[in-house]
Amino acid sequence: MIHPSTIRFLKDLKRNNNKPWFDVHREMYLAAKTDFENFVQQVLTETASFDNELKELQVKNCTFRINRDVRFSKDKSPYKTNMGAYLNKGGKKSIFAGYYFHLEPDGNSFTGGGLWMPEAISLKKIRQEIDYCFPEFKKIISGNGFKKQYPSGLTMSADQMLVNVPKGYDKENKAAEFLKLKNFVALKKIPDSQLTGSVLKKEVILAFKALMLLIKFLNHSLE
Repeated sequence: MIHPSTIRFLKDLKRNNNKPWFDVHREMYLAAKTDFENFVQQVLTETASFDNELKELQVKNCTFRINRDVRFSKDKSPYKTNMGAYLNKGGKKSIFAGYYFHLEPDGNSFTGGGLWMPEAISLKKIRQEIDYCFPEFKKIISGNGFKKQYPSGLTMSADQMLVNVPKGYDKENKAAEFLKLKNFVALKKIPDSQLTGSVLKKEVILAFKALMLLIKFLNHSLE
């Protein structure tokens, strides 16, 4: 569970996203950061019990800085109003698929994972693996456990897909709709009512377990 004070801090930060306010409330931030990291450690420990490729991973290599990179953004707000953790075998900066938890109150929290915006060479490898092993891929994303946690399946919004199948693939390919994907991600919303209760860790772990076979498939294609 996440402590209510962490939720309050993120809500207050959203209303006061500026350095003077943050500096005055730095102790609140540090407490919230510690609380979030403690939760991530619990999730990491349990996830590593069924995905042994995470056994050597440390929390510091999973969590993200709260400072925003505003160099190329019109929004110059200095801080993120969320906390996130990405669990994969190479750490958050690696190319590998993994599990993600996003804490952002007011209905914006979610969990899930996969691989977001892979580079061209990685994307090519994943598409090739899906083409070669489509029955296996389809079995993973149509399994009861996966569908229960991710009833909408993979995120397939128009802006995250090609209009046509990639060059080199027939438009009648059985895997065509998945070959057009630019991301390979499944997400599950977490309501605010669960954030500060004991059910939170259970829901995140259930989501991660249902995602494990997809993570393995994606990472196998990259190796």
